[in-house]
Amino acid sequence: MKFSTGLPGMMRYPPGEFSPGPHNWQEHLTTEDFQRVARTAEELGYDAITTSEHIVMPPDLVPAMGAYWTDALTVMTFVAGATTRIRVNSSVIVLPYHEPVSYAKAISTLDVLSGGRVTLTFGVGMARGEFAALGVPFHKRGRITDEYIDVLKVLWTSENPEYHGEFIDFSGVCFEPRPVQKPHPPIWIGGSSMAALRRAARVGNGWHPAGSQGGTGPWLNSVIDLPAFLAEARQVPGFAEREADFEIALPISNIRFGPNHEPLPGAAGPPRSTQEVIDRVGELQDAGVRWTSVWRPDAAPARSIEDHLEGLEWAATEVIPAFR
Repeated sequence: MKFSTGLPGMMRYPPGEFSPGPHNWQEHLTTEDFQRVARTAEELGYDAITTSEHIVMPPDLVPAMGAYWTDALTVMTFVAGATTRIRVNSSVIVLPYHEPVSYAKAISTLDVLSGGRVTLTFGVGMARGEFAALGVPFHKRGRITDEYIDVLKVLWTSENPEYHGEFIDFSGVCFEPRPVQKPHPPIWIGGSSMAALRRAARVGNGWHPAGSQGGTGPWLNSVIDLPAFLAEARQVPGFAEREADFEIALPISNIRFGPNHEPLPGAAGPPRSTQEVIDRVGELQDAGVRWTSVWRPDAAPARSIEDHLEGLEWAATEVIPAFR
């Protein structure tokens, strides 16, 4: 089992935790604080630092999600520059927001500079107003995602990259540098729907089942559902042969969200003891999950950077060694 953690201060989510009061410490973190958190996570043995993003936030979603979200690739670059071993991952990047030819160059540059420590978790997106602001057709977001992933792979792996698709068309170009990781950085697909898993099984190296449950299900509500989902994924041509290297990331409590990112009932409550945390991680591992994130049994939000770092140390001392 591998363990990831987020970088605080990159979003104000959920908004209630960032109203005036004791939790505002994240709003006042400095460059040195961000570097300290990243380096501490690395020193404690965490395997990855993750970050999310939104470009703009529609006003109707601000009450549920807040408006403060940073750019994922910029954060990943900052973290990679502050560390030497730990991986950097997006959770998630809405790929249709990013023109793929220039994005392929930015990602490959980061993979070179980081020594091959990039993982990419892509999603198709859910905020209609965000798509509208960026001029991206919401109803085509699935097709755009699939094509953009194809474009990235072509640019990263072809001697003479050429692509002629519905949204992207180019030929007669050279592309360097290519990523350090071969054939390319791992691509995970975010989203808890069966459609997201099928996309991951077709084009990805992993699945991060998290996100809003709007549109067509079924949805992964808990680890209990995972065997049935994987059985369906094995119907995707070629997946069964790749499953041994396919990575699944799932936290110990998978929060469920509705189409407007409102929390839904049904998720497991916070663990009540260290042993319960260990038991939940063990349950995930037995089900085939390879990545997770954990927090202290009290599940209370950190009230300072010192409190946050103590939480990282608690997991590194009390939980992670049981799975090494």
